[in-house]
Amino acid sequence: MPGRCDALVAVALVADLTGSVLSKAFGQGDGWHHIGWHHGGFFGGPLSPAQIDDRIDRMTKHMAIELDATADQQAKLANIAKAAVADLRPLHEKAHATRAEAVTLLTAPSIDRSAIERLRAEKIGLAETASKRIAQALADAAEVLSPEQRRKIADWMASGRPWWARWRRG
Repeated sequence: MPGRCDALVAVALVADLTGSVLSKAFGQGDGWHHIGWHHGGFFGGPLSPAQIDDRIDRMTKHMAIELDATADQQAKLANIAKAAVADLRPLHEKAHATRAEAVTLLTAPSIDRSAIERLRAEKIGLAETASKRIAQALADAAEVLSPEQRRKIADWMASGRPWWARWRRG
């Protein structure tokens, strides 16, 4: 019995974590730091595509100032981010749709292990697809920036503070 409970808990955690990660990262804001309490999120509902585009524009403007980026670089970075979000939105929707399926499977009178495994594999596949798309967007963005600009970002990362923390003064 303990093995069965552990497996169910693991599937539920993977399902919830994957759904939450995709939902929060790609559907409700400009990154991990503004999830939930501010700017929409849990209480304000999911952001519209126009609101997401606005946040991307603001984020790339701030980043361009910090990096001394050109207007052309700023536009390219915004377009890369907007394209990635557009590609990731269907994954977010699929992750949300399978959450109800996970609840149904885990609360059924009899446990269908093959269905649980299929759902787990599907969730992992969604996370893998999202991870690949994010890596592609990061590589595309890195190609837009100069080595000096990328070094600035690396320095921000090495400081242990998120790069956007520079904008959160006061």
